[in-house]
Amino acid sequence: MLRSRKSIRSKSRRAAIPLICLGLTGYFGYHVFHGDHGLVGWQRLSAEKSDAQIRLTILKAKEAELESRVSLLRSETLDPDMLDERARALLNYSGENEVVLFEQ
Repeated sequence: MLRSRKSIRSKSRRAAIPLICLGLTGYFGYHVFHGDHGLVGWQRLSAEKSDAQIRLTILKAKEAELESRVSLLRSETLDPDMLDERARALLNYSGENEVVLFEQ
């Protein structure tokens, strides 16, 4: 009986290192695919990156449009007569000697 206990202990010690290595391999193997920095996480980050690039393109287009509209309001390019005409139309003002024609 003493001999069988020693043989069981020695077999279990010999099996411990391969089992630990197998467990570590399984752990790291799982996280290679499913961890935050694994393949699934990489695919998710790639999708987020492409979405962010699309949003950036849209925002740059909006910025360019707003820049062009602002450039029309600069004093170098602003036509005072057109400004006066638009202000009167928006504010519904007219001068004393002016005739207002309404378009239909």
